[in-house]
Amino acid sequence: MSKVLVIAEIGVNHNGDLKIAEKLIESAASAGANIVKFQAYIAGDLATSKAKQANYQKKNSKEYQSQKEMLLKFQFDKKNFQYIKDCCVSNNVEFLATAFDFKSLDMLSSFDLQRIKIPSGEITNYPYLQIIGGLKKPIILSTGMSTLDEINSALRILEKSGAKRNDITILHCTSEYPAPIEEVNLNVLKTLSNEFGTKVGYSDHTNGIEVSIAAVALGAKVIEKHLTLNRNSKGPDHLASIEPLEFKLMTQYIRNVEVSLGSYLKKPTVSETKNRIVVRKSLVALRDIKKGEKFSHYNLTSKRPGDGVSPMEWTEFIGRVSKRNYKKDDQIIK
Repeated sequence: MSKVLVIAEIGVNHNGDLKIAEKLIESAASAGANIVKFQAYIAGDLATSKAKQANYQKKNSKEYQSQKEMLLKFQFDKKNFQYIKDCCVSNNVEFLATAFDFKSLDMLSSFDLQRIKIPSGEITNYPYLQIIGGLKKPIILSTGMSTLDEINSALRILEKSGAKRNDITILHCTSEYPAPIEEVNLNVLKTLSNEFGTKVGYSDHTNGIEVSIAAVALGAKVIEKHLTLNRNSKGPDHLASIEPLEFKLMTQYIRNVEVSLGSYLKKPTVSETKNRIVVRKSLVALRDIKKGEKFSHYNLTSKRPGDGVSPMEWTEFIGRVSKRNYKKDDQIIK
C-alpha cells in the first residue's frame, strides 16, 4: 500500500521571515511531514492594486489596504527559496512551492521539484495549466470552489499539454479559512475518484485534525494541512492552521489509520485465530444426559470453549439419540 503523503502547508505563515520559515521546516520534519510547501508569487503579477482582501485575510491582517499590499509583506525571491530548499534537504523533507504567476512558475522550474502543486485559484487559468501539463511531472490539483465541469476542463487541458492522468492527484478542498465543518463534504472524495479515476486527497482548512484523519479513512492519498508556530500570530492563514504538536499528533493518527485500512479480504487475522477457541462455543449438555435419550432444547446448550462441535450443527443433533452418557457441561461428541 502506498504511503499517504502528508504536506505541511507553510504557505505564508513565515510572515516574510526566513528564520521563521526555517523553524517551520524543522517543526514539520519533526512532526512527520513528507513535504513542506510554500507559496511563490510576485505580488504585482498575482493581484492588482484594486484587489481587496478576503474576509478571512482581514481578520488577522487588518493593517493592509489591499491584497497586493499584504502579499508584498510575505513575498520571497529565488535566493530566499534556495535557502528554504537547502533547509528542507538538511531536514530530510521534500521541498515544494506553489506558483501563483508565470514568472514564479518559471523560477520554481529551476529547482527541479519532484511534483507540481496547482492551487485552487488557478484551476481556471488556461495558459497556466498548459505550462504545467507540459512539465510532465506528477501533479497535485486542488479543487476548492470548483464544479465537476471545471475540474474536468482543467484535466483535459493538463492531459492535452502532456500530463498523464495516472500522475494527477485531485485534492478536495473547501476554500474558506477556517472551513465550516458542515461544508467539508468529505463524501466528495468518493465522487472525485469515481468521476475522474485519479488518486484523491484532501486539503484541510478546518480547525482541528479529525477531518484529515477521516479523509484518509475515505481513501485520501494526500493530506495537506496548514502549519504555524503560533495560531495567534498576525497573518492571513494562521487562524486556519495547526501548531507543531497538533501536526505531529495528526500525522501519527494518519499513519495508524492507513495501517488499519489493511486488506479488502475478510478472514480471521493471525492474532484473531488464537482467540477463536476461547470466545466461540461448543455444544454441551445442559444437564445430565443418559445413553439412548434424545437430544432436545431441554438437555442441550452451547458454552465456551469452542474446540468441540459447533452450535451451527444444532439442528443436526436435535431429535438424535445420544450414544453415550453425558454429565452436565460435557461437550457433545459426534
